[in-house]
Formats: sequence, C-alpha cells, structure tokens
Amino acid sequence: MKLLRPLIFAFCFAGAFFYFTTYRPARGSLSSLISGPVKLEITEAASNSSNDNSLDAEEQNNIEVYRKNIASVVNVKSRAVTFDFFYGLVPEEGQGSGFIIDKAGHVLTNYHVVAEARQVEVVLHNRKSYKATIVGTDRSHDLAVLLIKAPDLQPMTLGDSTHLQVGQKVYAIGNPFGLAGTLTRGIVSSIRSVQEPDGTAIDEAIQTDAAINPGNSGGPLLNLRGEVIGINTLIASNSGQSAGIGFAIPINTAKAVLNDLVTLGRVRRPALGVRTIPINADLADQLSLAADYGLLIVQVVAGGAADRAGLHGGNERAYLGNVPIMIGGDLIVAIDGEKVEDQQNLAQMMNKHRAGDVVRVTIFRGKKKMDVQVTLGEAKEQV
Repeated sequence: MKLLRPLIFAFCFAGAFFYFTTYRPARGSLSSLISGPVKLEITEAASNSSNDNSLDAEEQNNIEVYRKNIASVVNVKSRAVTFDFFYGLVPEEGQGSGFIIDKAGHVLTNYHVVAEARQVEVVLHNRKSYKATIVGTDRSHDLAVLLIKAPDLQPMTLGDSTHLQVGQKVYAIGNPFGLAGTLTRGIVSSIRSVQEPDGTAIDEAIQTDAAINPGNSGGPLLNLRGEVIGINTLIASNSGQSAGIGFAIPINTAKAVLNDLVTLGRVRRPALGVRTIPINADLADQLSLAADYGLLIVQVVAGGAADRAGLHGGNERAYLGNVPIMIGGDLIVAIDGEKVEDQQNLAQMMNKHRAGDVVRVTIFRGKKKMDVQVTLGEAKEQV
C-alpha cells in the first residue's frame, strides 16, 4: 500500500500536467494559467463611406486622369511568322499598347509594335477583342495607325508637346508585361534627340522617369489634364526593364503626319532637293563666304524643289580634304526665319512640314542676302 500511494500520486500529477499543457491548447498554455488569457488589440481605420473625401488633391487628379482615359487605351497583339533554323517557319506573337484617336476606330501605336505582322488584334479595356487593319505606317517616326470596327469608342484628347517643361508631371497608361490598364506617374526628365535600336532618330523625344516597360510601347504619355503629349516608345535599360529612363515621341510629331497616314497609308515626307555641306568659320574664310555658318549648296536635284525655285548649286570644282566638291553655290542660312547650321537642323525643319508646303529660304548668293519661296517636293521612300 505504501508503494501504491506514490504511484497513484505520480500518475495523477502526470495526468494533470498533460491535461493543462497538451489536451487544452485552445485555452492557453501553462503560462496563461498564471498570467490569465491574452486579448488581441488592433487599431482599425475609421470607416469612410465617401472615399474621395480622404484623398488629397494630387491623388484625386491621378484618379481623374485614369478614369478619363482608361477606356481609350488598348492592348495591341500582333502575330508574325519567323524562320527558325531547326523548325522552319514558326509563329511569333508580340504585344504593345495603343490608344483610340477618333470615333471611327483609328488607333495610334508604334510602328515596331506591328512591324512584319500578318495579323493584328486590338483588345479594349472592356476585354472585347477586334481584328485590326493597318491603314498607315511611318517607320522613320516609329508610328502606325490601325483601324477597328467597334461601337461607342471614346477617343483621347491630343494635347500640345511644343512647350513641355522639364519637371512637369506626366502619366503613362499601357499594358506592361500584358498587365492591362496600368498607370504610372513621373516627370519630364529631359527633352532630347535619341536614336532607336534600328537607327532611326526621334527629334525632341520626351524623356521621363515614369515606369515604362515592355508592353507600354505605343501607349499614351499624358499631362496633368489627361491630354496626350507623347507616345511611349523606348526605354534605356541594361536589363530590358524600367530603369527610370523612358522616351516618348512628341504628339505634335504624330499630329503632323496623321492625315497622310489615314488617307494615303504613308507620309509625304518633304524634300528640298539639294546636296549640301555645313559651313564653319574656317571654311567660310577659305571660301570667302558672306556668313560663317549655314549649308552650302553643292548640287541641286534636277527638277526638284530647289531647282524649280531657282536656287543655285556649285559651279567650281574644289577639294574638301580628299573629297571633291563643287563650290560657288547658294549658302542657306535660314528657313522661315529659323537659323540653319547643319544637316540635322535642316532635317528637323523638314519634319515640321509636308510635301507641298511653301517655305521661305534665306540664302546668300555671293555677298547678296535674299529670300526665296520654295514649294517642297516629296522625298523618295527609303527601304
């Protein structure tokens, strides 16, 4: 009996220990028996039935810009056929963004989004999909216009990119990585000329730190009022993803060629019809020119715009280093009152015009300064 009592006591103690520590975990641990149950306390935000009242002015503007434009931004899917060494012809799919510019169903996007495409599909924000026709392309400006047949389309408002300022806020809406309807925000970081991977140059490209990733190409860049000021087209990145440096084509560049793209399917790019060399102070002194800047006309294209306007090419053979040139021609110093210093200046000025436009060309013929009215011709399409 003496031995049985300690065993019974030990058994009861072990049973009680098991009961309170293992069998009843939901009621707390042994420590809870000592300190009492713990009550979880959290802090919740006050209920707000009117969400707009809790937003500051900047947040409200972000939302308004998004709501105003999201139905006008589309996803552009393209299908092409490429050649694989092992498998031969294989299908290839790509995607980007675009935006509706009129109720007729015209969609503006990048040329590289639909380049070489055999089929193009446009998906609206409401997830409805439509077959698209490519009605016009401008490879040199990386622009393309598509056409879809869909009801109740909401076109975007095209703004003005002439007086953009570094530091002003901008928004990008698009479909990065296929994520439809994404809004990012940033500022205009710079206005500069950049070169795309295929070698084409974008004059006065809008640089922004708004996140732009693969799939954003062709989508709109907007100002604070929700007006389109650019078409997102390019990122500078070692990884192929946003590194805070993206570029957009100025909307004014697109507006200048939209009519040609829609009506002709191409751009009537203007041509002055001259071959020129840039002039600096040393060359001007050697050639006894009346100005130490400008473009000296070496040759006028027979039957071209300059030839029809009576501009003169060179008539005396000379050498520029080892390169033979013709001197004695007219010296172009300005177009429409804007100073011309090199071929890049001339190209930028031509981009502001279309074939058939009349420009005022200021020249020196010998020592005599004069203005000549020139009707621009159409440049031959370069393949």
